[in-house]
Amino acid sequence: MKVIVDLTIVPIGVGISLSKYVAACEDVLNRPGLKTALHANGTNIEGEWDEVFAAVKACHEKVHGMGAPRIHTNIKLGTRTDREQSLEDKVNSVVAKQQG
Repeated sequence: MKVIVDLTIVPIGVGISLSKYVAACEDVLNRPGLKTALHANGTNIEGEWDEVFAAVKACHEKVHGMGAPRIHTNIKLGTRTDREQSLEDKVNSVVAKQQG
């Protein structure tokens, strides 16, 4: 099943700056079969359910391996069975409806 996920991983106990952890997680997410879009508060991920959640697990493993003793993660996800929809489709649908 295809899934679109909005993922935010927050390492706890590592100080104020989190960009090196975000960068490490982005490296993990840039794997074949996944489409990603980094945004100011997380990353959108599109792919097959098992591959997406394997990548989320791998992000946790990577960030813990970098010394984060605790991680708080927020995940929002959506699935559809009526048709295929990409990250771009969702954004383009809203943009097309905006009044100029």
